[in-house]
Amino acid sequence: MSIVITGATGQLGRLVIADLLAAGVPADGITAVARTPEKATDLVERGVRLLVADYDKPETFDGAFKAEDRVLLVSATDVGRRIPQHGVVIDAAKAAGVAQLAYTSIYGASTAHFKLAQEHIETEQLIVDAGLPYTFLRNNWYNEAPGVAGDLDGIVERGVVVNGVNPDAQLATAARVDYAAAAAVVVSTEGHLGKAYELSGDTAWTYPEFAAEVSRQSGKTVVHKFLDHDENAALLISVGLPEAFAEVLADVDDAIGRGALAGTPGDLSRLIGRPTTPIADTIADVLR
Repeated sequence: MSIVITGATGQLGRLVIADLLAAGVPADGITAVARTPEKATDLVERGVRLLVADYDKPETFDGAFKAEDRVLLVSATDVGRRIPQHGVVIDAAKAAGVAQLAYTSIYGASTAHFKLAQEHIETEQLIVDAGLPYTFLRNNWYNEAPGVAGDLDGIVERGVVVNGVNPDAQLATAARVDYAAAAAVVVSTEGHLGKAYELSGDTAWTYPEFAAEVSRQSGKTVVHKFLDHDENAALLISVGLPEAFAEVLADVDDAIGRGALAGTPGDLSRLIGRPTTPIADTIADVLR
């Protein structure tokens, strides 16, 4: 068995490789795909094999995979350009006839009706149409995402978390380490082909609850302020986001308000064999 991780020098990819090594997967049985080899120096020093390849340069994926490979396609970060980028990896996987293509998709992809989900939905369809043995890891929002604990210093300083999420709406986040652990499990163990896992935290929370927890741990009062869609998009543009991307993010907040990311089916905790990381624990880690 050989395991190939794309986006290996990113935050998620590094954690997946660390989990694989900790689980006893031989380092020379793992291939890290990276665009910039210098960023993978530490991985190579641990014995992990390196493939220098770029989603935007299809020729760099020629012959990249072998039939016995289990490939984890970590979704690209360039929103709006993901389909051609993912297509490069899918084409290379199909040409090699890989044993598995796992993909980090988005929670509820089969029924998700918001703009950020569309490229994930289309990528899943490309994989199915290619006839590849697949596993879909449909990740919910991260504890560490911007607007959650990823912006905690700013939230504490301002005393307010501002977004377009209805105050009553719930969000079932999990930590990046949880999602990475699930990815490591599905590419290193049996029984995951043809499955789509809906991955989310064990407990959903609201933004007023999040603000209250930040207040409790930081000792500074933090409140949640709700903006309507237009106000939210305007705020995102005002802090420097391109208009099109601001609209995508405002649309995500609307979707959260409709309950699109509130589900707690338990797939994630079952895969990793432990409870998911509570948002309170991530808040504590960041504040430390």
